[in-house]
Amino acid sequence: MNEKQWTRRAFLAATTTTAAALAGGCAGKPNTAKVVPGKESPNEKLNIASIGAGGKGKDDTMSCKRLGNIVALCDADWKNAEELFYRIPDAKKYKDYRKMLDEMGKDIDACIVSTPDHTHAPAAYRAMKLGKHVYVQKPLTHTIAEAVLLRKTAEETKVCTQMGNQGHCGNGVRDLCEMVWAGAIGEVKEAYIWTNRPIWPQGIAEPLPAEPVPETMDWDLWIGTAPMRPFNKDYAPFKWRGWWDFGCGAIGDMACHIMDPTFWSLKLFEAKSFTVEVLQQEGLTKQCAPNKSVIKFQFPARAGMGAVDVYWYDGGIMPKRPEGVPAGEKLGDGDNGSLFIGSKGMITSGCYGGESRLVPGALMKDFTRPIQTLKRIPAESPYRNWVDACKGGEPSVSNFNYAVPLTVVANMGNVALRAGKKIEFDLKEMKITNDPAANALLTKEYRKGWELPV
Repeated sequence: MNEKQWTRRAFLAATTTTAAALAGGCAGKPNTAKVVPGKESPNEKLNIASIGAGGKGKDDTMSCKRLGNIVALCDADWKNAEELFYRIPDAKKYKDYRKMLDEMGKDIDACIVSTPDHTHAPAAYRAMKLGKHVYVQKPLTHTIAEAVLLRKTAEETKVCTQMGNQGHCGNGVRDLCEMVWAGAIGEVKEAYIWTNRPIWPQGIAEPLPAEPVPETMDWDLWIGTAPMRPFNKDYAPFKWRGWWDFGCGAIGDMACHIMDPTFWSLKLFEAKSFTVEVLQQEGLTKQCAPNKSVIKFQFPARAGMGAVDVYWYDGGIMPKRPEGVPAGEKLGDGDNGSLFIGSKGMITSGCYGGESRLVPGALMKDFTRPIQTLKRIPAESPYRNWVDACKGGEPSVSNFNYAVPLTVVANMGNVALRAGKKIEFDLKEMKITNDPAANALLTKEYRKGWELPV
């Protein structure tokens, strides 16, 4: 295949995919919100507030510090946030993000939301309704219904949005897309995605015993939308992710990272429907996600691509090594990664789409990469990409028009686990079609006083 053919094929794929991914990030329908987002000058710094200032929130906030003014820090557990409090002493400190937004709303342009999963949607929704741009950690939401709500709210308020799956701003995932779209391995028939998560306790059948609440924590605020239960150190501040009331398990932690290269390169967002079924799981309980699982997604033909089966492995379970790949050759990053099986060959990629390469690796010696057709992101930074969008630049690349379908597909793996059966899902209507009763799993009950309009 000559260079012009490679370039044209990749270009056609890139233009249609990029248009779908970017459309409507900060543009589109008229603003129907009561509060209009600020129009910041490209030369001015945003006033940014951090909701969830401990843990990952520390990294997110410090990454935005040089791009804007950090004016407020909020965390229900002030011990968890103490390092960030020390590093940004002039920022006003809060435990309740609702109070922060009420008191400082006029002084805040944008919010980072880096809380546990169950607080993503309520915090982001409240901020967006006040006209604040939002950067929300992955998975975007705790439930499918919340994801739909956040996309609708972003469209209504016209704020700029970004999900914290940072690999989507990387060069590696763009290299992968260009290889796939250029036909480097022919038509992709299967994709395999794996992770070593969970690296925290899961598979627990009963709630944990009550322990004294730390003096630095407001447990009622931390619980938020979830049913009240006594504090235990094995819920917070770190081990919440495996508990259904607070997190989305291994899928919630890693799928929006590792599944993103598959989702983008195979244009899964173009699918109108798909099925998902659990092939294997160990340790699933009503309280917690399982210790291990294997889940199969089936997508029909879409956007010039044929039907494809996508397999998710967690808990350290690995897909079978393909024939012809030497035993010592690393696939993905080792513990995390993806593998694409095409009609003419195979590609493997790292956790965020990095180091995308033909396998066996010896094939790369004579391989010429396609001409670049996807725009690269400055410094590969999701934070700069978002801040630039807030200041009137192009929509950020993982804005909610892209992030919501990705989150929905990923989180449907958890729905299938909890449903205990194969699920047929309409991605356009956002509903389960083969078992109407299972649609109850797309949302949840909210504690009184913490309800959302879902």
